[in-house]
Amino acid sequence: MTPPADHALRRGDVRTLVLAALGGALEFYDFIIFVFFAAVIAQVFFPPDLPEWLRQLQAFGIFAAGYLARPLGGIIMAHFGDRGGRKRMFMLSVLLMAVPTLLMGLLPTYADIGLAAPLLLLGLRMLQGAAVGGEVPGAWVFVSEHVPPSRVGFACGTLTAGLTFGILLGSLVASGVNATWTKDEVLAWAWRIPFVLGGVSGLLAVWLRRYLAETPVFEEMRRRRALVEGLPLRRVLAGSGREVATSMLLTWMLTAGIVVVILMTPTLVQNLFAIVPVDAARANSLATFMLVIGCIAYGLGADRWGYRRMLLIGAFAVAATTALLYMGTRAAPERFATFYAIAGFAVGVVGVVPTAMIHAFPPPIRFSGISFAYNIAYAISGGLTPLAVATWIRHEPNAAVYYVVLACVAGVIGTWFGVRRPSRG
Repeated sequence: MTPPADHALRRGDVRTLVLAALGGALEFYDFIIFVFFAAVIAQVFFPPDLPEWLRQLQAFGIFAAGYLARPLGGIIMAHFGDRGGRKRMFMLSVLLMAVPTLLMGLLPTYADIGLAAPLLLLGLRMLQGAAVGGEVPGAWVFVSEHVPPSRVGFACGTLTAGLTFGILLGSLVASGVNATWTKDEVLAWAWRIPFVLGGVSGLLAVWLRRYLAETPVFEEMRRRRALVEGLPLRRVLAGSGREVATSMLLTWMLTAGIVVVILMTPTLVQNLFAIVPVDAARANSLATFMLVIGCIAYGLGADRWGYRRMLLIGAFAVAATTALLYMGTRAAPERFATFYAIAGFAVGVVGVVPTAMIHAFPPPIRFSGISFAYNIAYAISGGLTPLAVATWIRHEPNAAVYYVVLACVAGVIGTWFGVRRPSRG
């Protein structure tokens, strides 16, 4: 039985959680702010004589390139995280995000240097993708190995809430810029402000992370000379196939909740139910805020009742509330914001997914195992989900609901057949 003292977070644990969540929020803000200014980027970084749709497509192509770079960046940083230390990679990931974001805000445009402008933008976006590929799994491992085993759920839920808050922060900053300056001013120079702010804030996060200590779990492995030899990923692929499959199924559920319910819904409801864009944006901000709260609530539930039980409850909740969101809005569009807030809270189950992955892999290969499974699954499902839903919905109005339900079924399968393993190895 766990001693009572092991249930309490120490002062150092709280500081670690706060700094990790803050850094994660800033890093996710840096990664997502691009999409809020994609229309402006399309105009200032590509030839003006191109058709508008083609410029938009190229801008979103550069945005998508960040997702393609996630697996490679995550695998490389995870390798050194398992071999040389969690803290080093935890600092490197936020630095690799902050510098490209700052440089994006300072880049010359197509009018200044021609085709070199979008090529430089693409290179910086690839660096951002590599950074976030290491940051997310690395942060989950870092905080989970700092707190007592009985508080891993709360730690992962709080960190995921911080990452999610970065999306909300990006939305609010973009709204503020567009409300403060005219369209011409935004095109001329104001679009740079969110990128410069993100880069400077990210550099501040790097400085703050200097004061974090290496995880006790890694220090103990180093003391006992129990660090993995050779390639950690080879160990993962050779002996943890079931754990990888389980983690990928759970990541699909996570992706469906974030991409479909949070990111795609504001656009989908405008087309399906004639929801006014400003109302869709406000409801999305509320739903994202409820998602932040939900991540923490589900994390607390995982510590109290077990992460498996919370994953099963959450999967059913996400499926049911997504159906309520779309079918309820069709019947009563005036209640859209309420339905969206409920669904946003339910999607908070994504805060429990990292807890399951922490339990799946032993400490010597934990970073590599989580990074490989999560980033590969997110790159595939994150890239295919918008295309699949957008294509399916042309023939089936409830396509978004059906897709989320399928992903939740995958999450239930992953939870049911997951491998039990003590969180500290």
